[in-house]
Amino acid sequence: MTTPFRTANPLASPAVWLGLVLLYVFRGFLSWKLPITGDEAYFYWWGVRPDWGFYDHPPMVGWWIALLLKISHAEWAIRLPALLLPIPVAACAWTLAKPAGEERAGYAALFTLLMPASVVNVLITTDIPLIFWSVLSVTAYVTGLRRQCLASHAAAGLFLALAFLSKYFAVLLGVAYVIHTVAVRRDEKRWAGLFLLVLFALPGPILNIWYNQGHGWANVMFNAFNRHEGNNSGISWQHPVTYAVTLLYVLTPFLVAFLWRDTRAVLEAGRRDAGVRALYWLALIPFVLFGLMSVGKTIGLHWLLSFAPLLAVAAACGLPDGRLPRLSRWLAGFALVHMVVLGVVVEAPISWWKSTKWYDGVVLTVKSQELLAELKPYEADYVFASDGYSNAVTLGYDAQRYFIVFGPGSSHARHDDIYTDFRELDGKNILTVRKSEPNLDDYRPYFRRVELKQFDLDGVTFYLVLGQGFRYEPYRDTVLRQVKDRWYRVPAYLPMSACYFADKYFPGETCR
Repeated sequence: MTTPFRTANPLASPAVWLGLVLLYVFRGFLSWKLPITGDEAYFYWWGVRPDWGFYDHPPMVGWWIALLLKISHAEWAIRLPALLLPIPVAACAWTLAKPAGEERAGYAALFTLLMPASVVNVLITTDIPLIFWSVLSVTAYVTGLRRQCLASHAAAGLFLALAFLSKYFAVLLGVAYVIHTVAVRRDEKRWAGLFLLVLFALPGPILNIWYNQGHGWANVMFNAFNRHEGNNSGISWQHPVTYAVTLLYVLTPFLVAFLWRDTRAVLEAGRRDAGVRALYWLALIPFVLFGLMSVGKTIGLHWLLSFAPLLAVAAACGLPDGRLPRLSRWLAGFALVHMVVLGVVVEAPISWWKSTKWYDGVVLTVKSQELLAELKPYEADYVFASDGYSNAVTLGYDAQRYFIVFGPGSSHARHDDIYTDFRELDGKNILTVRKSEPNLDDYRPYFRRVELKQFDLDGVTFYLVLGQGFRYEPYRDTVLRQVKDRWYRVPAYLPMSACYFADKYFPGETCR
């Protein structure tokens, strides 16, 4: 039995609906106004050339974008999942809180809609499908727990598989399911439910393993080894402190304060309802695991977004009468602050960024059409390139023409190694766009003739390296050899049927 709830359903209030409509108008404005980001442009090319997997992440976001491109190639189209995501998350929150009453269910939905990620996040990333499938999986799992329904556990496993094919952090939710089943649940169907959940979740890892063993274990090499080169890793007291602040922001200080102040009432709600108790465990276990990880590395804000809505639902189910309207007002005020600040930033002139280290990147992104106009005289005679993936994919998106990555690049976003075949470019002309001044001696060994041009755009100097007559063999023996030896050194214990990089450029060798 739940305690009587005497606060009106917030979703019955016209003022609340007006506020939510204004929030969505704001989100739509952001989706339309913000230029494409480097990560979004990278995933866009996954959608242009869909596959069973990609270099650094599982394939789900690429599959989604491939479908959306049938509507339009515009930013607003590929961002539709991010724009609409808070709606299914709120619907799941309402479903999870419904046993506590429609009023509490209404507050659960409202809380998720007012959390910072739901207010400002309109960019399409791998986190969007991860959040979607993870919340669906939790909803199915808790429903199966409450109703003792094995079919719901199977659905939870299937959604977990799809979350895994979105991003590897879905593993933390799987770990939370196992720990909750072993340590907390005592119902008679818990083992059968866990078996079905695992069984239906297996296709996700199986598909991913199949793709990786035929592609030099690209995902594993990136996430387990390559991405950590030169990053902010290593044991430090600053990492846990940063993680705590990040978690406080994602959950909002207000939600955390209300949960802390009324801990006894919230725990009592968990004792009354096994579903509410499960929400605590399924959120707190990943947060604790992230906390342990934070001792040695920085935890990204976006890593936490799949689990934050669960505590919002638990708060809606457990806080005492009268607390929920106050919490909703605090969250609404916090959302309004985000809207005002971000609205000012988006409408600010580009000169605001001039004193920052990001200014050249801002100019490249915002003024990309002016930059591309400088390349127009060369478009018939040159293959276009950049020296890094972010610039390459961003310019490629805006030009609707693929830009290759010329040079060693970095450990990140090396899917261009799959797309580009430098053997086919032998003898061709390559134009490389750069934000930093190049040393032409780094280019001369690979071209018959090299020329440098430059131009200014809003105070930023861009450089064009015009390479005529590309020489593939010296490029293979130096740059591509360096890439192979640095980022394609697959451990011997991983079985492998093919490695695209060695197979393409170094036949007879392996990525070992």
